[in-house]
Order: sequence, then structure tokens, then C-alpha cells
Amino acid sequence: MTNPFFEPSSLPFGMPPFASIQDADYRPAFDKGMADQLAEIRGITVHRDMPTFANTMIPLEKSGQLLERVATVFFNKTSADGNEFTSALEEELAPLLSAHADSIRLDAQLYWRIKTLFEQLDTLGPDDEYADAESRYLVERYFAEYTIAGAALDDAQKQKLRELNQQLSTLNARFEKNLLADTNDLAVVIDDVVELDGLESGEISAAAEAARERGLEGKYLITLILPSGQPVLSALTDRAVRERVMTASMQRGSRGGVWDNSQLVLDITRLRAERATLLGFDSHAAWVISDETAKTPAAVAAMLGRLAAPAARNALAEQADLEALAGHPIEAHDWSFYSEKVRKATYDVDTAQMRPYFEAERVLQDGVFFAATKLYGVTFSERPDITAYHPDVRVFEVTNDDGTEVGLYTLDLYTRDSKRGGAWMNSLISQSELMGHPVIVTNNLNVPKPAAGETTLLTYDEVNTLFHEFGHALHGLFARVVYPRFSGTNTFRDFVEFPSQVNEMWMLWPEVLANYAVHHQTGEPMPQEFVDKIQASSAFNEGFATSEYLAAAILDQAWHAIAPDAPIADVDEFEAAALAAAGLDNPAVPTRYSSTYFQHVFANSAYDAGYYSYIWSEVLDADTVDWFTENGGLTRANGDRFRQRLLGVGGSKDPLEAFRDFRGRDAQIQPLLDRRGLN
Repeated sequence: MTNPFFEPSSLPFGMPPFASIQDADYRPAFDKGMADQLAEIRGITVHRDMPTFANTMIPLEKSGQLLERVATVFFNKTSADGNEFTSALEEELAPLLSAHADSIRLDAQLYWRIKTLFEQLDTLGPDDEYADAESRYLVERYFAEYTIAGAALDDAQKQKLRELNQQLSTLNARFEKNLLADTNDLAVVIDDVVELDGLESGEISAAAEAARERGLEGKYLITLILPSGQPVLSALTDRAVRERVMTASMQRGSRGGVWDNSQLVLDITRLRAERATLLGFDSHAAWVISDETAKTPAAVAAMLGRLAAPAARNALAEQADLEALAGHPIEAHDWSFYSEKVRKATYDVDTAQMRPYFEAERVLQDGVFFAATKLYGVTFSERPDITAYHPDVRVFEVTNDDGTEVGLYTLDLYTRDSKRGGAWMNSLISQSELMGHPVIVTNNLNVPKPAAGETTLLTYDEVNTLFHEFGHALHGLFARVVYPRFSGTNTFRDFVEFPSQVNEMWMLWPEVLANYAVHHQTGEPMPQEFVDKIQASSAFNEGFATSEYLAAAILDQAWHAIAPDAPIADVDEFEAAALAAAGLDNPAVPTRYSSTYFQHVFANSAYDAGYYSYIWSEVLDADTVDWFTENGGLTRANGDRFRQRLLGVGGSKDPLEAFRDFRGRDAQIQPLLDRRGLN
């Protein structure tokens, strides 16, 4: 009983006892957690009484607490601070956890009980035990999810489904493991600092520190972030070095050898298609999207198709401008560099000039936190007494203006070899009234860490990313629900990006910007002309930005529209054909993610057939930004409305209904078209 997962944590807010957790604790906790939950499910299904909400849904929601405790900590570690042990254990656990989930979702007796309650919904009176809206919705969601998961299949079909799910879980884990290893291996080693011309001193310091950590004293290391485009490409003056960086980025997972993901892509998509057929759907995309707000691949295709042609046209026009300046054809590794020059020449905008005004601590305290305080009345107090999972992780207590607790927010800002690429939010503990749980959320970014004693300056994009991920954090912090199923960001995948995208608007909001954008050496405020020029150029390069995103979204849909027996043998050929069919095959504008490093859809990131979600959610986002602007912007009244009607409901309400409750109508697409210059 010494395993730290076996009992709930006694630390503040239930923070997991990271100081006590050893690698050897994970597997026993997973084994016991799965066994305990199966026993709890058996306790429901052997019940001789007819199904009631109290004897079925309540114990179902309460089940699996130990498994939840260990899983949240373990998968946070594998993504944010993994090692060889956790990587191997993740691959080992993947089929076991898949089988465990299937044993619950495909349990015929449990499904019968849920189905029985679902069929009684229309006969409930106001005094019935689950007549309240959240309880009714809980039954609806469980019935829909279990049905789509295959609970109505016969025994032979269920066995086949279990086999497919276990195979897929193993392949997904292997894909992510390969990608992390190859990303680290392909980091670009620079021998001479002269080759880093164009980078600022802080960036050069971070490259030197990254090299030193790998034992490469006197050299410099350019580490890779998840997308194809890398931040340094906008500044490096040496074209050959830019080409090395872009080539390394786009080679990930495709070089042959043990880390090559090409065959995994083919195997994963084939198995997903086979599973969709077994479940009665035409494709994996049809299966996934049937339980999202979009409902059908046709609806997604209509949206993406409406945007692809004008985005590609705009990108070609932008490319012509770049080539006129460069005096030679523009290749993928040139785009960012020359687009910054065109932006400067046309709009006199140089985002590098803004970096000295984006000192990380001020951005966090006087920007991100300040905006949240103004909107929602919450304050943030650092808690150095609470230990997190890595020394770089900071912990903040979040409090309402009346003194009541909201939860804990943790920030893991810096990149390291043990952390996967990208930026994300997840929960360490999810709020639930039924369970009496508080809430702890964490944000992860991948900002290069400068040498000790040097200032961390953020790029324009990194500031935007921090505001974005904090929007997810607020969603997780503010949701107040009864049932664990609806906690935090547990909502439809093509809706979940909406609150985070809305939070980006405060980055350049005058009152917020004036509070944090101060030169880290002189203390002078950022010149207003910088902001004016950024806003005047807001549609600049949107052809490129929209095209690279749409290429990835369309590629995701193409892979997940295939039949199980589709004769696909070459990943590169399939990718090229899919992009050409969409008119997005411009080699100067590579897809944001190529197949072999498309972590969102081929690892365990849960965006398979759902990468369209970002722009689908952006329709709601752009319309909401208009609402805030029309109604006075950064006011407590506006924040309270958004918190109460959207963020606060978590997943306990149909998200489009929640949006209508907030906005007063359905979303309109015109604000998005205006924002991206696609009219």
C-alpha cells in the first residue's frame, strides 16, 4: 500500500505527489486501477433491479478513480518529461488500456442498462431522478458514445473490434515514440556562430545551451518544433542553413530505419478504415465526425473546399511579391524569411522588433493573467511550496474575487529533449461536484531556454501561443459540472479550440498590451506604431497561413476517407495526390504537417479525422471576437457572460446550444472570411 497512486493525494488541491512517484509505481497502479474499475462495473451489471440513474449512471461515473489518477500523471509525463522507461511502458500499456476500455464500452449488460434509461427520457416528469438537464444529457451522451463505439455489435464483431482497437493503440504509441526520437536526432548542429546571423542574442544563447545539454560544447543546436515551418526560418540570413533546417523538419519519420513512420501511417489508416466498416460507416472520417458538431465529412469538405481555392490564389499572389524581392524562385525554406522582408517593406512591420518587449514573465503576469483578472475577476498567486513534475514547472493558485478557490494552474514553458513538440493544455485533476474534485490544469509550450541569468524573450508567435493555450486552461479551470464526464474541456473536438482561439484576441487589446509590452532593458512601452502596423497587415501572408493549415486538414480527411482495401503503397505519392486534388500542392507552401510527423492524427492526440476542428471552431471564434468588440471588449460583464454561458458549462450542454445562449444566434462565417482575407 505504499504506492502513491493507491489513495487520493492529501496535497493542496489534490496535486499528485510527484516527489514520491517513481517509475516503478506506474504499472502496479495501472494494473490495480483497471482491476478495480472492472469490479466496479460488474457491481453495476449484476444488479437485479431495473436500471435507474442511481444504480447505473452514478456508479458508472464514480468508477475508475485510481485508474484516472495514475493515467493523468503518466500520460502527462510521457508527453512533457518522458524517458526510455516511460516510452517503453506506454507502448506496453497501449493495448491493455484499449482492451480495458473496450471491456466497458462493449459490455452488453451495461449498454442495455444505459439504453433502457435513454429510452425513458421522453417519459420523465419534472420530479424524476434524472429530469434535470445535465443528468439527461449524461444519459444521451453515454448512449451515443457507446453505440458509436460498437456496443450494439454481436459477440464475434465485438471480438474483432477489440483486436483492431488494441492494434491501433500500439501503433499510435509507436508513432509518437518514433517522432520524438527522430525530432531530437534531426536537430540541426551549427559549428560556427556566423551561420546564425539574423538571430538575436537570446536565440543564439538558447541554441548554445541546447548544444551544451547534449555535450556539444562550443556548438549550437537548432531544435525542431512540431510544424513544418520553424521559427528561426524567418530570421536566418544564411540560405543554406535555412534549407538545412527545413529539410530536417520535413524529413521527420520518413528517412528509413527504426524511426520511420511511413509504414505506420499505412497500417493505421487501413486498420481505422477496417474498424469503421465493421461499425457500419463508410469511412473512419464518417465514423469520427458523426459524433462531432459537423456531423458529416461532406459538411467538413464543403467548408474546407470553400476556403481552399481563394487561399491558394492568395498564396500565389504573395509568392509573386516574395520572388520580386528575392530575385529568385521562392522555396519552402525561403518563405518566412522573405515574407518578413515584404511585411517590413509594405507595412513597415518587423515582428523581430517586438521581441524585446515580450519578456516572458511580464507577458505571463501583466498580459495573460491581467486580461483574465479584468474579464473574470480571478487572481493568480505563485505556490513554490507545491512541487510539480519538473523543476521548470511553476504552480499558481487561482482565486475568485470573493476569495473562493478556482484551482491550480501550472505552466511548463521551456523545451527539452524529454518533451514532445508543440503546445498543449491538459488536466491533472478535473473538477466534479459528484466526486468533490478540485481542478488542476497545466499548459505546455516549447520555448528555447536561455542560459542561466539571461532573459527569456518570446517571439510574437510564442506570445500568441501562450494566450491561446491559456484559453484552454481557463476552460478547464472555470467549468463547474456535476459529473466527471463533462469536466473541463470534455466537449466535442471540433468545438474545443473555440475558447482558446477567442482568448488570443486579448494579446493585442490596447489595455492588455500596454500593461505588459515593455522593453525588458529600458522599460519603455512598445511603440503604438508597431501595433498599428501589425493590425494593418493582419491579412498579410494569410494566403500562406490558410493554405498550409488547409493542406494538413485536407490531408487528414483524405487519409481517413480510404477503404480498408485501398491499394496505397507509397505515403509520399498519396500525400502529393491529395494536395494536388485540393489545389494546395504548391511546393513553396508545404503542408503544416506531413503524414509521417502528423502527430495530431497518427499518435494518441485524438485529432484523427478532426484536424479540421481548428478552422471549424474559428468560425465561432471570429464571430465571438466581433461580439466582444461590439459590446465594449475587456469588461467584467462581458467576461462573466462568457464564463457563465460557455466556459462554465464544460461539456454538460450541447456546445452549439451553449454558443447560441451566449451569442443569441448561430455563428456566421463572414467574420472568418474577413479575418483571413478570403472574401
